[in-house]
Amino acid sequence: MLAAITTTVLAATEGGAEAAEEGGSFLVEPGVGLMVWTLLIFGVSMLLLYKLAFPAIAAALDKRQKMIEDSITSAETTKAEANQLLEEYRERLKEARAQADDIVARAHKAGEEEKRAATEDGREKGAEIIAQARKEIEVETRKAIQDIRKEVANLTVAATEKVTRKSLTEEDQRRLVEEALGELDFSALSGERA
Repeated sequence: MLAAITTTVLAATEGGAEAAEEGGSFLVEPGVGLMVWTLLIFGVSMLLLYKLAFPAIAAALDKRQKMIEDSITSAETTKAEANQLLEEYRERLKEARAQADDIVARAHKAGEEEKRAATEDGREKGAEIIAQARKEIEVETRKAIQDIRKEVANLTVAATEKVTRKSLTEEDQRRLVEEALGELDFSALSGERA
């Protein structure tokens, strides 16, 4: 069988040589020597690449993959921490709002009770006592409003310090208190209607 293959290859080379002499290209004719050298050089090149270049390329790819995986893990951790901090902030803000609403409700209730008590006393004592009682109610209401403002201001500053986790300057405290008091409607407590 080997002899048959050798005979076929020799016949093909002789046929190629005849074609070259007739005007064909020598590049098209298959030469056994050229094929052997080409395969030998290709094999040596692949062996060198396999031994030298491929391990370095694989190591670089592995290093890059590890770096990308570490970056993804770090980003996921940072995102989870940010979500946790946001949730804590929302919870604290919710608590501060609830406390402020409770303070306003208590002040309103206290004002209403004072007004009711003064009205009952006024009916019993007459017009002069009613006038005096109204003056006292206004003074107490203003005092209660001032106390409420102070308490709301203190709670606002405390809540802000808890949320931001840092102490505020006097200027920041003053600004926050003015903003918080500006948002609350104290006119209902003092008996004034807009």
